[in-house]
Amino acid sequence: MKINSEEIINKVCELCGEVNFNLPQDVIDCISSHIKNDNSISDNILKEILENAKIAREKKIALCQDTGTANFFVKIGKGVEIVGDDIVTAINKGVSQGYTKYYLRKSIVSDPLNRINTKDNTPANIYFDFVDGDKIEITILTKGGGSENASFLKMLTPLDGWQGIKNFVIESMKLKGSNACPPVIVGLGIGGDFASVGLLAKKALLRTIGSKNIKQDYNDKEQELLGEINKLNIGPMGLGGNPTALAVFIETKPCHIASMPVAINVQCHSCRRKTITL
Repeated sequence: MKINSEEIINKVCELCGEVNFNLPQDVIDCISSHIKNDNSISDNILKEILENAKIAREKKIALCQDTGTANFFVKIGKGVEIVGDDIVTAINKGVSQGYTKYYLRKSIVSDPLNRINTKDNTPANIYFDFVDGDKIEITILTKGGGSENASFLKMLTPLDGWQGIKNFVIESMKLKGSNACPPVIVGLGIGGDFASVGLLAKKALLRTIGSKNIKQDYNDKEQELLGEINKLNIGPMGLGGNPTALAVFIETKPCHIASMPVAINVQCHSCRRKTITL
């Protein structure tokens, strides 16, 4: 199947606006489920988060002033032929057009030390999987700087085991959880190597709240960690109460017999993700 790069550019352009204006329904439902109508600080913050989401959706303005790094997870069918620009160029053109068209904040600098803004939020981070079929599936995840800065990576050993992972997650949340605009979603990558475990953690954030891990033992571990994090009393926007986290998602990968890499990627309550298929 032939897909013209102009279609990719146009779809990505619109996607940048849609994802920044619309909080996913699963996030809205989860936040709503935690409201107790007890007039507590945490309750009032959750209500304000939902009111903010309503205004953003109706007026088509950004959910948050930090419209983030544009991350793309792309599944390309082996039967797809792209005509025109290559897909990386096409996605970046779409981001440039979308962030300009919808007046979204441009947050990317061309060099980590010189700090010169690229002025169109490019380049995007783009990750590819090659699959069967004749379609392209594009998922966008926009990631603000505050939540990204609450990320951690640690090279544990097999002897550290699950308890070592739990300790690492809890200590990390104590250290940075309040800086990530909670209630948060926690993506946890376990396995692979130094280079790949961070991507595992970020991919974990693509799951919808309420979905179950396909591995029952890891599903149980997700719930265990969620409970432990919510005992920390960090609370919405770090002001105490509950919830501190809406969900914990774990992705795993085979690893070396001597290693157990673990990465934490935290997403703020403004979990902006959306998938389209071409």
